Amino acid sequence: MNVCDSGDLLPVEDAIEQLLAQAPPPPPTEVIALAQALGRVVAEEVFSPLDLPGWDNSAMDGYALRAFDVPEQGGHLEVAGRIAAGHSSDEPLQAGQAVRIFTGAPLPPGADSVVAQERCRVYGQRIWCPPIRLGDHVRKRGEELQRGQQVLSAGKRLRAQEIGLLAAAGIPRVKVYRPLRVCLLSSGDELREPGESLAPGQIYNSNRYLIAALLRGWGVEVHDYGVMADALTASRDALALASSECDLLLTTGGVSVGEEDHLKQAIRELGKVEFWRLAIQPGKPLAFGQVAGKPWIGLPGNPTAALVTALVVVRPFLLRAQGAQRVLPVPASVPAAFEWLKPNPRRQYLRARLSPGSDGQLRAILHPQQSSAMLVAACWADGLVIVERGQQVLKGAAVPFLSFADFH
Repeated sequence: MNVCDSGDLLPVEDAIEQLLAQAPPPPPTEVIALAQALGRVVAEEVFSPLDLPGWDNSAMDGYALRAFDVPEQGGHLEVAGRIAAGHSSDEPLQAGQAVRIFTGAPLPPGADSVVAQERCRVYGQRIWCPPIRLGDHVRKRGEELQRGQQVLSAGKRLRAQEIGLLAAAGIPRVKVYRPLRVCLLSSGDELREPGESLAPGQIYNSNRYLIAALLRGWGVEVHDYGVMADALTASRDALALASSECDLLLTTGGVSVGEEDHLKQAIRELGKVEFWRLAIQPGKPLAFGQVAGKPWIGLPGNPTAALVTALVVVRPFLLRAQGAQRVLPVPASVPAAFEWLKPNPRRQYLRARLSPGSDGQLRAILHPQQSSAMLVAACWADGLVIVERGQQVLKGAAVPFLSFADFH
């Protein structure tokens, strides 16, 4: 029997697995400059065109020398020159000589080691330096990357450090998948925009801004289609238009069991609903399906439920649909500074903050308000503590913790 018909709750891990299995192929590729590449997904393997570093160079300010010339107890050497970063010397280093050198500067021919300047004593054109080991403070040619070595694999989502590495290898442009075009629709006659006046029963549309901000942080191109009226015809028309213009549809609200929730019926008329009702708290009424051949995900209407399901369930799917391979965050294990004695048939994601105990060890503490309708706790929190179905948590027990920083 279909999950939608049986009323059973689908486990979170099964929902994520089904979503990833049905993720569409990534969008077409484009070649862009590194300055525009943050958050984009690499579409092909990238190989280094050069050795990095391109020559043996100094890891610090000091003196380049031959380790053999320094006695075991230390000794004096003649200073025979100076090499700053961005410069080089073709003059071979002679026996008993040292060259003043700065961080990043190439070693002169014959030098094999560097001694830090603070360890030396200077006497005019001579220095005394302590014992040194062969190769000290030298960055060897090709130590970081060798010419032809793979720098990045396809499916890697670019962070600042990957962009920096590409730049260090002299790679100015990178082939990536174009951003996924996601249409965002809100459902509910009660919704008004911030700044408008509210009549009784009306609320401000926080989900529109919350989810759009998340999507942009995940490298998605957001197409905001505004609010659908709570009517079957309006829902059907809005979804049909959005499906013709975007790669994926994302809606908030309208997926519960209320009589005024016409969204699921409109989806069925235009496509199909694969599943809904997850074993997750907050966020049980999450739905997935297709509209005119385009994937559709329906988020709950309560703001914190929309936030949690977007982070936990929707984000992996969107990243995979953009070509990313690594899409699931790995929770840390931290001690609980709380007790949670109410077993629940759904996996719970509790808004929590890490705080040091008397021993300095970080522990998870909970916000006292865990309502799915309130965002105050999520703003206070550092992340989410996971409590598995049917489990209790005793104070001091290890609990999985997902930092909000893991959902970038």
